[in-house]
Amino acid sequence: MPKPFKKNKPVRKRDWQPGDMDTLSREGRSKREGNAPRDLREPEDYFSDVDANAIVVSPYGVLAFVEVDGEELLCKVDDALVDGKSSVLAPGDAVCVEVNDDESVVTGVRPRRNKLSRPAIGKDREQVFAANIDTAVIVASVARPAFNPGLVDRYLVAAQAGGVEPVICLNKIDLVDSEPEGIEHYRELGLRVYATSCTSTLGLDELRAALSGKISVLTGNSGVGKSSLVNALDPDFDLDTQEISESTKKGRHTTTSSRLHTLHGGIRIIDTPGIRQLGLWGVSPAELNYFFPELSQYAPQCKFRDCTHTHEPKCAVREAVEAGEITKARYDSYVRIRVSLLEDAKP
Repeated sequence: MPKPFKKNKPVRKRDWQPGDMDTLSREGRSKREGNAPRDLREPEDYFSDVDANAIVVSPYGVLAFVEVDGEELLCKVDDALVDGKSSVLAPGDAVCVEVNDDESVVTGVRPRRNKLSRPAIGKDREQVFAANIDTAVIVASVARPAFNPGLVDRYLVAAQAGGVEPVICLNKIDLVDSEPEGIEHYRELGLRVYATSCTSTLGLDELRAALSGKISVLTGNSGVGKSSLVNALDPDFDLDTQEISESTKKGRHTTTSSRLHTLHGGIRIIDTPGIRQLGLWGVSPAELNYFFPELSQYAPQCKFRDCTHTHEPKCAVREAVEAGEITKARYDSYVRIRVSLLEDAKP
């Protein structure tokens, strides 16, 4: 006999009052004024050319932590910037904050120059977890957990689709005698690769110099050492970290939400939760090859203009793979990602 479902524990605080700062997230949408249903509002409707005086540190439901003149404040978010039970804000957003004695309110947000995002749960809308960033640092460990080039390739596509310059951080390099097979190919593509160790401090000075004066986002799967890198880059930080699971050899989630950190040396980093599978937003199967520069180089030579590079005759891309001019690992990543995009597009 199956076990009955356990009743969820209540999440509403016991002394909740209608006038609390986060009241809006507890009310049904029908009771809110000025909020159109989600399917009637376009994403660009939330943004305007306001005079920004703050930057979003971390959204929190219908509230947001923001930095104003070097001071972090917890603010309410104007109803016009709320979609469902949370705001549309992301770490790095440039916002206008009205500060007074009673409360501080985020009243507007400027259009983003770029972003890093993925499909939200349900895949019907976009979840932006970093905005207005100079560099996306794709963190991959060489061991514990093992190097995963397929996930690196997904992050590379996501960064390019969002208009963000990607670099690769090959972390935990002290655990191996040599770099993983295939990493040199990323350098040949023109990507900067930083081999680092939070234990021996190898490569940290080079990474620190590359991030100085910029807003960057650390992204990668669970357990690769993103929070450990923040701690290593600035000894004054002590973010929570966890060892990987000994049974699965995969990482455990430590960071639970994206947050902007300000480090010494003019480094500003958005630390993001680790994920084990990255969905891609705004990328169609037909345009995927444009995010693989070595494939797009040969694509115009294919016999068919709509060649998918998977089965068609006289495909210049597959011929280049067979000739060793395109690495098979990267081509296989392209095929896997294309299959997943086709699956995601099904109703």
